Amino acid sequence: MFLDPPTYILALQNNIRARPISWEGAVRAKTITDADLKKIKSIDKVRKEQRKHTIDADVGSFVALLLGDGSSPSIFEAAAKRMDIIQYMLVLTGDLLEDVPSLISALIQHPSPFKPLLPLLKVGNTTEDPIPLLTSSILSTLLSHALASTKTTSQIDQALPLIYSYLSTLSKSADAGLQDIAVQEYSAVLRNKKSREIFWNQRKETLDPLINILRVASGAGKETDSTLWSGGSSIRTIADGGIGGGVGLQLLYHVLLVIWQLSFEGELVGEGLHDEHDIIILYTHLLRLSPKEKTTRLLLSTLLNLLTSNRLTLLPAAVLARLPSLLSTLKTRHLTDPDALEDLQSLSDLLEDYTKTQTTFDEYAAELNSGHLRWSPPHRNPTFWRENARRILEENQGELPRKLAAILGKGWENDKQVLAIGCNDVACLVKEVPEKRAMLEKLGLKARVMALMAETDESVRWESLRAVGEWLRYSFDAK
Repeated sequence: MFLDPPTYILALQNNIRARPISWEGAVRAKTITDADLKKIKSIDKVRKEQRKHTIDADVGSFVALLLGDGSSPSIFEAAAKRMDIIQYMLVLTGDLLEDVPSLISALIQHPSPFKPLLPLLKVGNTTEDPIPLLTSSILSTLLSHALASTKTTSQIDQALPLIYSYLSTLSKSADAGLQDIAVQEYSAVLRNKKSREIFWNQRKETLDPLINILRVASGAGKETDSTLWSGGSSIRTIADGGIGGGVGLQLLYHVLLVIWQLSFEGELVGEGLHDEHDIIILYTHLLRLSPKEKTTRLLLSTLLNLLTSNRLTLLPAAVLARLPSLLSTLKTRHLTDPDALEDLQSLSDLLEDYTKTQTTFDEYAAELNSGHLRWSPPHRNPTFWRENARRILEENQGELPRKLAAILGKGWENDKQVLAIGCNDVACLVKEVPEKRAMLEKLGLKARVMALMAETDESVRWESLRAVGEWLRYSFDAK
């Protein structure tokens, strides 16, 4: 899949093309040879057809010019001290790759197709430095073709981590243009299983900044997930040309495209995306906000890839995120894209089959396992607690109360209702199974709800007071 070159890169290339280069001076200084200069002039500032004819007639010599051979270095190595020549040749190389497809095939068959270029990723100290920007564009093109046409080689294995690390610096930039360069070039190289595995292995560098962009787009930061969990906002809250946090539609689409490509390794990445990023809840919210059918298509397809390959862990999260009801709403939007319609139906069928077999206990357990609480129906249902409190405490050797203790052990500075809900659950457990108070106390729950009586949030104070009251009631009754 190939995308239009980022505007940022096009403007940089046009600027460099307009600069004069003292080629003859470079020959006199023995920076480049006279033969190098003749080759450069034969393909520079000429029509595309003439350029293609010249290269096709002697493709080997142009491969040697750009990548070197046994007897002469690459132009990028020979002119290492002439930054103006390096920049110009990077732009010219980019033009050649676009105009002469046969040159790409010849370059990737070179014994070391990336070696002269990789050091250029480290030139300069800022993300705006032109040499690494232009180099990454060329490398991503070469790697994309190499990954599609050959088996993974040691050269590819060496190059991918380096270009991923460089692109990660762009994705962390505050400049949307640089971010878009990163995600487009990621997309170009995520062509096969190996490239996606390496991307995933470097996910702290590669993936985390992209998830942060999606969180900004959703209107929820890393520690402010109440918007995601509540299902607030709708498509009508989105401004034209972008969504939450000023994230542009083009950048949003390209980030979603990268994660869609990654989702083809669903078994590898699914649980990690869930544990580290609450991906199902985030994607459900983004689907609710999706401003265009093309973003909806990517969201649906990614969810389908992840859910089908991680049914045990991710289907409960999808129900908890209220994805089934959202899919029903989407069916009224009159989507026209056939792929989106097919994925929408497949997701609906998958979740319908799953929910038919689930109980209220399964819903509550899934919520605890997600690490986040909301006022879902079980919490306020006395019948649920009468029928399930003992099972909650005893199943899997007390796994669920340990999860509850872990949730209540956090501060939840930006989502205090989680603490209120947790205290409610402790109160219900003590009320229904008072003989298990020692078990809950051992987990630290008694001390925690007592401490929460001093919380500034009124709902937390009330629910913690109720929990402590249940504890004291049974303590007095025992005397």
